[in-house]
Amino acid sequence: MQTAAPERQKGDELVTLAGAGIQRSSRWLVRGVDFSIHRGEIVTLIGPNGAGKSTTAKMAIGVLRADEGKVVRKAGLKIGYVPQKLAIDWTMPLSVRRLMRLTGKLDDASLMAALSDVGIPHLVDAEVRHLSGGEFQRALLARAIARNPDLLVLDEPVQGVDFAGESALYELIRTIRNKTGCGILLISHDLHMVMADTDTVICLNGHVCCRGTPEAVSRSDDYRRLFGNVGAGLAVYSHRHDHTHLPDGRVQHKDGSVTDHCHPDDGHHHNDGHDHHHHGHDHAHSHGEETTAVHSHEGHDTAGPHQGDDEHGKNSHHHAAHDHADGKGHSHA
Repeated sequence: MQTAAPERQKGDELVTLAGAGIQRSSRWLVRGVDFSIHRGEIVTLIGPNGAGKSTTAKMAIGVLRADEGKVVRKAGLKIGYVPQKLAIDWTMPLSVRRLMRLTGKLDDASLMAALSDVGIPHLVDAEVRHLSGGEFQRALLARAIARNPDLLVLDEPVQGVDFAGESALYELIRTIRNKTGCGILLISHDLHMVMADTDTVICLNGHVCCRGTPEAVSRSDDYRRLFGNVGAGLAVYSHRHDHTHLPDGRVQHKDGSVTDHCHPDDGHHHNDGHDHHHHGHDHAHSHGEETTAVHSHEGHDTAGPHQGDDEHGKNSHHHAAHDHADGKGHSHA
């Protein structure tokens, strides 16, 4: 049984941006941004390379100070952050246990509880360099949720993960939101797999171009003008799962069997050997709850920390071995 998303209460805003912008060297990286994130809400930022997605997220949580407008955060706000890239020396031995504690002290019980929540408690003493892409992302997610944040910020959380792993991670993120009631700000650099449970999609291109549900944004003229032919290939599809992605990344099929990968006849299985596009048609499958997603495989945006959104250089840094706290009533977990 799926856990229902927590009901939003009036006044439970975690972060509110009003006319906010960041300027570097007389150039506005992003300007006039207005949105709020509430408890239990998933907000996804999308846009082309250099659109200001990561800059906007860093402005929201206080890593970057807004040069105009206002950013208001809930007093005592605790933030968990999964960055797009980490500055890790992969030649040095680093266990998952040590990775979990790079950002501060963490007792054994909380550490193991977080790893269990993401399905990898058995990897606590594994070396990070030996993890698969999906396992590494789960370890980063565990580190972010271990200190019970109010707001979880995920910068491209499914990078380096195959399609089956992508689906499993999105299901895991949904479960975390439903279990903890935290707000989630998710950044997508891919054009686009937008998480099905996203409450609000905000399309950025130096400013807010359009916003709304995944379905509404996919039909927006502003979105199609921004992405051109890529936007034209974007569609909303609905499907019912006849299989379940387990927390450890394996797949349980309708006959009860468990394998490492989807079967060719499983619900949303994709064949990587050919190009494919979904043009508004439904995929009906047989299990459980219906989900919707926005999906396109054209045009990948892979801006790193020193490209696109973060060309300013000033105040940009990796979130590897330390927390950032600006002393203004919130902390980064």
